[in-house]
Amino acid sequence: MSAVDTLDTEKLCSYLEQHIEGFKGPMTAEKFAGGQSNPTFKIEAASGTYVLRRQPPGKLLKSAHAVDREYRVLDALKDTDVPVAKVYHLCEDRDVIGSMFYVMEFCDGNIYWGAGLPEIDTNEQRTAMYDEMNRVLAALHSVDLEATGLTDYGKPGNYFERQLNRWTAQYKASELDPIPEMDQLIAWLEKNLPEDDGKVALVHGDYRLDNLMFSKDNTKVIATLDWELSTLGHPYADLAYQCMQLRLPASEAKNTMSGLLGINPTDLGIPTEEEYVAKYCERMGIDKIDNWAFYLSFSFFRLGAIAQGVAKRAADGNASNKAAGKVGAMVQPLAQMALGVIEQSA
Repeated sequence: MSAVDTLDTEKLCSYLEQHIEGFKGPMTAEKFAGGQSNPTFKIEAASGTYVLRRQPPGKLLKSAHAVDREYRVLDALKDTDVPVAKVYHLCEDRDVIGSMFYVMEFCDGNIYWGAGLPEIDTNEQRTAMYDEMNRVLAALHSVDLEATGLTDYGKPGNYFERQLNRWTAQYKASELDPIPEMDQLIAWLEKNLPEDDGKVALVHGDYRLDNLMFSKDNTKVIATLDWELSTLGHPYADLAYQCMQLRLPASEAKNTMSGLLGINPTDLGIPTEEEYVAKYCERMGIDKIDNWAFYLSFSFFRLGAIAQGVAKRAADGNASNKAAGKVGAMVQPLAQMALGVIEQSA
């Protein structure tokens, strides 16, 4: 077992008993399957069940794995229309388990990885679940930043310009072999940055199906997960990122993001991209979204940069998921899909 997979439960239990009201051992810790970034554990204690989310050990890229930011935003959203888990404690003392971590409530619900929702029996249920995802996204982008104390949660200025610079730098820092398609995509994005339209909202940064937990009856989202990439930014980034997922290939691999490429969503009761965007616009009180090809292709680029980071961590021996080394193979196809979006829009 690597340091990513294990915790010193005796030391941790003593610490949590001192810092979380009502926490009582003995306790066990089991790492959740799936996920590539911050290792996440199910904590079973005499006082109940909890979730611990930590930074991976080892040298990290600047600003990556910011579990302290996750904790802050989860705490800020506790009284809003955005469903989130209750957080209990943030530990910034890396001596306790070897890296910074926080503890939150365990939410018992359903998580789905495949955009086609093959586990769901009816088209009507799939329609309702996509509408619920759309509702939560609109609620997120409607959060009152002053009331939640999040006005300083991101930097001012053109969000996409900042994000493009950030992810280009992180991609280059993680690059193992040159990928011409990624270089071509970066060049196009730099030349086609939209004008800053002044829209600022709380953005999740990784808003997709498998980061949403549905209730046991699948009627509502009970928790929005994995806030590591959240910031103040442009709301269309989240919308395009989720729509990008629908364009990915379908996969039957467990705990793997799976899209709807080659599948007619209407046959499954799932809205088309145009319908999903239109419903979002209706909820947000806007007519349409310009520069959609940029937002979509940027989403492919950023996912490619994230995948390259996972591959780099695998090469360095710090990856959370044992399959992380294979993730690097996604980068070139993602860049090719983005270039296809650009070509179709020309």
